[in-house]
Amino acid sequence: MKKEDILNSGRRVLKLESYAIGILAEKLSSAFSDSVELLYGCKGKIIVSGIGKSGNIAQKIAATFSSTGSPAQFIHPAEASHGDLGNISPSDITLILSNSGETKELHDIISFCKKSNLPIIGISASSQSTLSENSTISLTIPNIGEACPNGLAPTTSTTLMLGLGDALCVALMEKKGFSKNAFSEFHPGGKLGALLKPISTIMHVKNSLPLINEKSKMSDALLEMTKKGFGITGVVSNSGNLTGVISDGDLRRNMEGLLNKSVVSVMTKSPIILDSSTNVSDTLSLMNESKITSIFISTSKKSKIPKGIVHVHDCLRLGNP
Repeated sequence: MKKEDILNSGRRVLKLESYAIGILAEKLSSAFSDSVELLYGCKGKIIVSGIGKSGNIAQKIAATFSSTGSPAQFIHPAEASHGDLGNISPSDITLILSNSGETKELHDIISFCKKSNLPIIGISASSQSTLSENSTISLTIPNIGEACPNGLAPTTSTTLMLGLGDALCVALMEKKGFSKNAFSEFHPGGKLGALLKPISTIMHVKNSLPLINEKSKMSDALLEMTKKGFGITGVVSNSGNLTGVISDGDLRRNMEGLLNKSVVSVMTKSPIILDSSTNVSDTLSLMNESKITSIFISTSKKSKIPKGIVHVHDCLRLGNP
């Protein structure tokens, strides 16, 4: 194959699979919302099963459910037939994936759920399949045909299953009101975990804070900015509340007669001050939106007393260790 032929092959696969996802989105029915409602009421685990490539997708879906606040477990159909059915409790719900809906290895887990009156959500490409007919709720993916040139290797079908699984996970997550803070509890490691940590974990405190009193001279402000190295100094009242900030930009805008001006006349009033529980990701977003490089941190949303400061580089270093 020539390079252009290879590129065309890749484009064909991606176009077909994206087309199939679009069809699935258009044909999403009340069975989807019924599935989410059923999963929302689950008092136990979400048991996800499938074999072959469908099994690989099932494992990913189970992992996504678990990481977004809905305990889930993947059970291999073959292992289920040799004792792992014992992992399924009366309060569980099963989500079973099979493109044909006729996979023989799924027979035992389907039969067990039926005998135990456990709900089954089936995902297949045929509403007339054995899986669909034995499911409490049947979700049907469009039978577009595989992207494989022989029409055999699971490609389009597994992409559709993955997309539908993600849709179930996200819709359930939203219905539960699963927040960023809750998300961080399940993702303490890696870059994602770092960005979800509270800003208090990386803020500079005490003697590192660049602060001057409202009655200080501009010469004091310049010295404080130079000494602390944040390119900014906070201006506080006698009670300790942050009433303004002086940044490099404020200095440039007031160069003429700068040292003769009062701190209050140079500072930017009503500066942003964040609660220490704000996560790193939200802090970084706010700094980008506000076009600032440093931000002061207080101990609560109501407090205006600065207890810490964070520079944008602190956030970037944490997100890119």
